[in-house]
Amino acid sequence: MTLAVIDPVAFSLGPIRIYWYGIILGSSALLGLWLAIREGKRHQLPAEIFLDLVVWVLPAAVVGARLYYVGFQWEYYLHHPMDIFAVWNGGLAIHGGLLGAFLAGAFFMRKYHLSFLNMADIIAPSILLGQALGRWGNFINQEAHGGMVSRAMLEALQLPEWIISQMNIQGVYYQPTFLYESIWDGIGFLLLLLLRKINLRRGEIFFTYMVWYSLGRFFIEGLRTDSLSFTGPMWLSDMLNALWQPLGAWLQAGSLEHGNIRVAQLVSLLGMLIGLGMILWRRLSRRAWVPYRSAVETNEA
Repeated sequence: MTLAVIDPVAFSLGPIRIYWYGIILGSSALLGLWLAIREGKRHQLPAEIFLDLVVWVLPAAVVGARLYYVGFQWEYYLHHPMDIFAVWNGGLAIHGGLLGAFLAGAFFMRKYHLSFLNMADIIAPSILLGQALGRWGNFINQEAHGGMVSRAMLEALQLPEWIISQMNIQGVYYQPTFLYESIWDGIGFLLLLLLRKINLRRGEIFFTYMVWYSLGRFFIEGLRTDSLSFTGPMWLSDMLNALWQPLGAWLQAGSLEHGNIRVAQLVSLLGMLIGLGMILWRRLSRRAWVPYRSAVETNEA
């Protein structure tokens, strides 16, 4: 039995429509803030620091996510400029959001003389949890999905009917890549919480976040059909495709409307290399000597 598609509008207040997408993203941000404040207390950081940080980071993340997406879809938005502001319809690229948040956060921490790596370690699990929950906004909007599949394939995954029905878009069933990434990010969130107890060196929880998220995103992105893409050198395209092939033995790659390189795959590969490289470099150069659980020191990276 196929259920009705979930309305992206949760409710209306007169002429104002409140979308599930916004509710989910807002709730994710609040939950992440609560977790960061809770962990910050163990580092002798007052809640006000995280509240002020959100005021800086959240708008920068939204603007960065939107500009990143619009930039890679400029041909469309050049002729539909008013759609640039229609963020309730989706179109927020997470890598752009992370870049915007990173820049705003770095400026904030420099201004208030806070350790960037210590704060990044505290916040990293909140970011990953927010990403796991935020993918359900894509589910409601029926976006960020993979290629066409059969209903039997979705049933074989033991998915509940309400998910299967929502993946039926105009009579065609699609790969629930939003779900794959949500599960991957959720597991990563639990992993980061575990690493807190192991008490790694300062910065290593954040760098582990970079590696974990980038690894999952690299492979899941190859299944999607709505990837931001561009035409690049064949050697780069061939390298990315070769790295993705282990998953290709099990699942069919998503098609690209244009270009031969998925932006998110390239950025994810760089994220993995940077995260791993920073962990190794800081360990080998003996820069990573401050334990994660140590008290915050000002002006210390």
